[in-house]
Amino acid sequence: ADTTKPIDPPVEPDPITQKPRYIWIDSSANFPYYANSKENIIADLQKVKDALFTDIVVEVRPTFGDVLFKNSVVEQTNCLYAWVDGVYSKVEKTTDWDYLQVFIEEGHKLGLRVHAAMNTMVGGRLVKGNKLGLFYRDEQKAREWGCVLNTGSGLKNTMDVATSSGVKFMNPAHPEVQEFLCNLLKDLAKYDLDGIFLDRARYDGLDSDFSETSRKAFEEYIGMEVRNFPDDILAPGTTKLPDSYPPYLTKWLEFRVKTIYDFMVKARAAVKSVNPKIRFGVYVGGWYSSYYDVGVNWADQSYDPHLTYKWATKDYMKYGYADLMDQMLIGAYANPSNVYGTNEWTMQGFCMLAKAKAGNGCPLISGGPDVGNWNVGDLTQAQVQDAVTKSVDACINACDGYFVFDICHLRLHPEYWDCLQMGIFTFLANQK
Repeated sequence: ADTTKPIDPPVEPDPITQKPRYIWIDSSANFPYYANSKENIIADLQKVKDALFTDIVVEVRPTFGDVLFKNSVVEQTNCLYAWVDGVYSKVEKTTDWDYLQVFIEEGHKLGLRVHAAMNTMVGGRLVKGNKLGLFYRDEQKAREWGCVLNTGSGLKNTMDVATSSGVKFMNPAHPEVQEFLCNLLKDLAKYDLDGIFLDRARYDGLDSDFSETSRKAFEEYIGMEVRNFPDDILAPGTTKLPDSYPPYLTKWLEFRVKTIYDFMVKARAAVKSVNPKIRFGVYVGGWYSSYYDVGVNWADQSYDPHLTYKWATKDYMKYGYADLMDQMLIGAYANPSNVYGTNEWTMQGFCMLAKAKAGNGCPLISGGPDVGNWNVGDLTQAQVQDAVTKSVDACINACDGYFVFDICHLRLHPEYWDCLQMGIFTFLANQK
C-alpha cells in the first residue's frame, strides 16, 4: 500500500472514552498567520479535526507576560513579535474580534475540546532589542517581583542580567506574584474553556531565586538563619549541581518545590472557584531526573525520589503536585532517531516514566514530541516522517494520550499532517 497518501479518517469514537490527542498552538509563532484572519484559524482547525486530534491548546500568554484574552489584571496585547520570512518582526492585530473566543467557538463547532495555556512566571522579555511586557513598563514591579539571580558577580535582579532567551522571570515565592497570577487565571476561567494549562510555572533555573523575599521564607521554613547566604546554599555563579553539596542545598531544593506546590494549590482553587468543570493542568518537560533545577516536582506524592536521587530529601516527595492536576502534558522531546525506548530522552521512555511517577495522582497524562525543534541528524526525510507517525504509537500507548508541539511546524512541514493522521488512525483501529 502507498503509505504516503492520506488515510480516509474513520468514524470518530466517543471522545470521552478514547485517549485524547492534543496539539499545541504557540502564541508568537502563529500570531502572524492568525492575528487578522479568522479564515486561517478555521482552516487549520479543520486540519486538526481531519488529522483525528481531539484537543487544541491555545497559548494566550506569551513569554513576555502580556495576554491575548480579556482580563482586569494586565495589558491585553494586540502586538507580538515573531519570525516573519526570516526576520524578527512586529506583528499587530488590527481586528476587533476576541482572539481566544474565535478558537473556542470554531473549535467547539468541530467537536474539538479547547484549552488555553499561559506562560506563568514570566514578566517581560528582551528580544532583538525589543523590550516587552509588564517589567519594562513598570520598573518598580520589575524590582519587587523580578527574580534575583545568584551570579558569579553577585546577586542581581533579572533585569540586570542578559540571558540567551531574554525572558524575565517573576519570583514564584513572592505573595503578590502568586495573587496576581491567580487573579489572571480567574479571568481566563470565565471563558467557555475545556481546560487550562500552565507552562513555565517554575523557577528560571538553579541560580534563581535568591531574593530577600525567598531568603526570609526559606529561613522561616527551616527555622534558622542562613548566615552565609547564598554560599551555604549554592556558590555564586553555579548553574549545575556541584559534586559537593553546601549545607543547605538539598533543603533549599525542597523549599523551592514546596513553593511551587503551594502556588499550584492556589492556582487550582482560583480556576475552580470560577468554573469547577474546567480541567486544570500543566505542561512539563519529561526529564524528571533534572527537573529539580527549576523547582518543580511534578510526580505524585507516592513516588519517592529520595530513593534514587542525591538531590532529593526525604520530604521532597511531600510536594509532588500530580494529585492537584486534572491533566498533564509531558514534553517527550527526544530526537526522531529516539522514538522507542524505556529511558529518558526517548519519546516512549519519557511517557512511560511520567506515567509511572505521576499516574497515581493525575488521571490524564499525555505526552509527545516537538516535531520542529529537534535534531534530525543524518536521517532522510522519509525516516523523519516515519518517526512522526511512530511517535503516536510510542507515546499514546505508554500513557493516557498524545501531545504534539507545535502547529506552526506542521505549517512548515505539511506532510506531517498525513504522518500524524496515519499514526492516530492506526491507534484507533487497534482499539476495536
